[in-house]
Amino acid sequence: MLELSILGFLAEEPLHGYELKERIKALTGHVRPVSDGALYPAITRMTAAGLLDQHTEPGASAAPRRILALTAKGREELLARLRAPKQTEITDHVRFNTVLAFLRHLPDRSEQAAVLRRRLAFLETPTSFFYDSGEPVRAEEADDLFRQGMLRVARATGEAERAWLREAVAQLEGPE
Repeated sequence: MLELSILGFLAEEPLHGYELKERIKALTGHVRPVSDGALYPAITRMTAAGLLDQHTEPGASAAPRRILALTAKGREELLARLRAPKQTEITDHVRFNTVLAFLRHLPDRSEQAAVLRRRLAFLETPTSFFYDSGEPVRAEEADDLFRQGMLRVARATGEAERAWLREAVAQLEGPE
């Protein structure tokens, strides 16, 4: 998820590390904060792999800033990751939002729709936070107020997301 965020934000414009960190933090929020101990080693690995380029620019009022930019190889990596997200990037809500944030960079509408169809298929599979004899427990069957609340909110959120996914797929598969 971190590498996809780095590739995606740098596909939009070159940034220095602090700006990149702030954008990733805004995307993932308090759910999955990014630390310097994770970000800068990832940048180093990605630069060594030829996905990113770094150059130095004079700082506005301080030391020179390292500016990061996406290379052609980095753009190809971004597109490959968007075409074929890992299963956890489909099933995990925060990770899927990261994919959604950059899916517009994928130029083929049918490939965009295929990613959304994968998420829709996942959301249409009956599931729950709780099970009874192997069967998903519905909100109306939950044994306490708090579990009922969790299940009702999840159902409403899931219904809204499925509706949006169906609309988006229809739009992507329709005439331009």
